[in-house]
Amino acid sequence: MYDSVDKDIITKGHTGSKKTVILSFDDGPGRALPELLDILGKENVRALFFWQSRLLYGERPWKRVIDEGHIIGSHSCKHPNLPSLDYAQQYRELLYSKQKIESITGTPVTYFRPPFGQYNSDTISVAQDLGLSTVMWRIGSMDWELAHDPDQIRKNVVSNLEDGAIILLHELKQTVQILPTLIKEIRAQGYEFALLP
Repeated sequence: MYDSVDKDIITKGHTGSKKTVILSFDDGPGRALPELLDILGKENVRALFFWQSRLLYGERPWKRVIDEGHIIGSHSCKHPNLPSLDYAQQYRELLYSKQKIESITGTPVTYFRPPFGQYNSDTISVAQDLGLSTVMWRIGSMDWELAHDPDQIRKNVVSNLEDGAIILLHELKQTVQILPTLIKEIRAQGYEFALLP
């Protein structure tokens, strides 16, 4: 579980009359994206995708992501540890990422997730100056460490569910492997899937 006392960081979505969670996928667009989209489409689930703009080319299936109702946010350009950069360097990194994603997709970028989940006051200021909301997560699946034990990814998420939680996943083979079961188990606990507004 991740929590932040920083009022400028989003870790949870809207809570209301129905219990909801938000799926988010980092570090794409990658090879696993088409399979993830197939599963999300079959299950009628929308998600947030935080992309490194250096990986985004016109040939990637970005149009499908948008057409199927998902949201694309920035995960920087080259995935640096932003607190190690000064304000101007962070600004260039986020500006380039935002501009590249928007120029290819034609869709405004309004959400940003810092690489490694690392940020400082300059990061928040840069994001705000670029009109970006900084989104972290409430539940970390640890999927990037669990290629040899995918079922633990499911356990990490399901055992920590709470209303409004943003769930951190990645565009990885092991995540594809457990995603259908994960979605079913989340629904079995009475949750629906939502997006940030």
